[in-house]
Amino acid sequence: MLREVDLKDISDGRLYGSGDMVKADCKDCVGCSECCEGMGDSIIMDPYDVWRMTTGLGISFAELMTKGKIELGVVDGILLPHLCMSKEKDACVFLGDTGRCSIHPYRTGFCRLFPLGRYYDENGDYKYFLQVNECPKTDRAKIKIEKWMDTPYFKKYEGFIRTWHSITRNLADSLDESGDYELRKNLTMDLVKIFFIKPYSSEDFYPQFEERIKLWTRE
Repeated sequence: MLREVDLKDISDGRLYGSGDMVKADCKDCVGCSECCEGMGDSIIMDPYDVWRMTTGLGISFAELMTKGKIELGVVDGILLPHLCMSKEKDACVFLGDTGRCSIHPYRTGFCRLFPLGRYYDENGDYKYFLQVNECPKTDRAKIKIEKWMDTPYFKKYEGFIRTWHSITRNLADSLDESGDYELRKNLTMDLVKIFFIKPYSSEDFYPQFEERIKLWTRE
C-alpha cells in the first residue's frame, strides 16, 4: 500500500539498510498489543505471507477466507488479501485472549516489519525507515533490521519483496492507463488465483514463486 506522505513527518529522518541497527526492538511487546488493534484492512499480505501461514497452520487460503481470518480488498486499484479485524474487539482475529499473537511464528511480513516501513525509490529498490508516531513503546532497544524481521534467507526475501512490488506496481499502473473495467477485473482475479489461491507446498517458497511468475507473464 502506497502512502502519499512526507517521510520527515512520520520517521526519524533516516533511511536504513538491513544490516543497520535501529530502535525497533519492543522487548517482546510485554503488556501491549496496540499495533494489533484497529488496523482495519491495512495489514496487507503478500505471497510469502500466504505460503508461511498456510503451510505453517496446515490450512488453505480458501479456508482462511471462509473462516473469516483473511479477506480480499482493493489496494491501489488491485485485489490483495489482508488480515481481518474481529467485529467484537476491533482487533486482529489472531490476537489471543491474553493479548498475544496466536500465530507468532507465521505472522505476516507487515507485522514483522512494524514499527519500520519501506521507502521505495523510482527504480523499485527500497530502504527501511523508522516510524516515530505509531508504536507507544518509548523504551525500544536497538536491533539489526535483519534480526528484527526474523525471516530466513533474508537476502532472498528482500529480492522477493522487490519483485512483488514491481509486479503489483506495474499492474496498478497499467490498469490506471487502460481504464478498462473488465480488463481490471480479469487481471486482478488472475493475480489472486496464481499467487494466492493456488495452493503452496511446504517446500522452499522461492522456486514456487518463480513458477508462478512464469504463469503470470503468460497471462
